Amino acid sequence: MVAKLETMTFDPASFHFTQAQGPVLIRASTVLPARRENIELQTEDGHTLVGELALPETGQVLATLITLHPLPTHGGFMDSHVYRKASYRLPALAGIAVLRFNTRGTASPRGTSSGGFEEGIGERYDVEAAVRFAVDRGLPNRWLVGWSFGTELALMYGAVEPVAGQIEGAVLLSPPLHRATDKHLQQWADSGKPLTVLVPEHDDFLQPAEAAERFSLVPQADVVGVPGAKHLWVGEKYAARVLNDIVARVSPGGSGTPLPQEWDGPTAAAAS
Repeated sequence: MVAKLETMTFDPASFHFTQAQGPVLIRASTVLPARRENIELQTEDGHTLVGELALPETGQVLATLITLHPLPTHGGFMDSHVYRKASYRLPALAGIAVLRFNTRGTASPRGTSSGGFEEGIGERYDVEAAVRFAVDRGLPNRWLVGWSFGTELALMYGAVEPVAGQIEGAVLLSPPLHRATDKHLQQWADSGKPLTVLVPEHDDFLQPAEAAERFSLVPQADVVGVPGAKHLWVGEKYAARVLNDIVARVSPGGSGTPLPQEWDGPTAAAAS
């Protein structure tokens, strides 16, 4: 069934920011200041994808995350919690732009992208559209960040043109290696582009020891096992760990970590 494109239902300008008396602890629902805009991506095969771009409110953009969400048929979308928290925090804390979008046929409070789920095949055009948008907007130091199904898209399409020449590398969260094969790993090896692989100790699909073996095909891959974590990175402890590891990889010179746990400035609260 082909999903119909829906109009926007969530406006990021609706966040209400207030100034506390002194620093406040950054919690799961804390939203920090950024320039946020709803965007649409146009794919070469005729689909319109809905998304959001969050930019630093002031200063230079040091890096750009192009996020690829978990499996939409199992609840994955642009608001999956690690990506939502990245958009809430990283523009302010690390000068990083965060591009989130719904792949074809995927719905979220932002709206529904046109088309339907295509098992990672048609989604190639979604990845290309997101990278093209970032290039056209002049966003620098572009990195793919894939989570679960999103890692399959990053592995399958990130090391081949037209994407390969437009990104610096990729960070993978909980890769299942179901759709991505040794062929795709070899393409990454041949590209020489950096690949960081964060693997939860208790992942449902691929755990650290097996991940290290599978990714040995990519000499430049940095496979990091995360003790105690599960596939969905549930809990602020693990979400914060992921964001710190992402920033350490994509920031120039690896600067910007550890991320602050408090903020002395205006904040808003997101709905749970």
